[in-house]
Amino acid sequence: MDRQDWNFPFEEPLHEVFPALHDAQSAWLSAIDSLTAPDRKTHELIRLAVTVMLRNPAGVQRHAMLAHEVGATWDEILGSIMLTTPGCGLLAAVEAIPHARAGYEAARDTEDD
Repeated sequence: MDRQDWNFPFEEPLHEVFPALHDAQSAWLSAIDSLTAPDRKTHELIRLAVTVMLRNPAGVQRHAMLAHEVGATWDEILGSIMLTTPGCGLLAAVEAIPHARAGYEAARDTEDD
């Protein structure tokens, strides 16, 4: 079997055990990604904030990268992170900043290539 590239680390084990569930989840996520409102930048900043609240470092990095790819500045990304503090506290936001910076810089480095 050819090696497939997965977007998320959970996909390969899920696909191995429950391929139909994985396919359904992928279709559902694609439908969410196809929403036309809010605009794509706002969409990614919202998803970034949610991943901060979930304390999901990989998600923070990914959504910071995607937000930058669709035009978000570092100030917008950082502001979105800080907006989570009333709901989940300062620690989750502070822990997310280096992951967001890594995603933002990865997207910026890709632009420069």
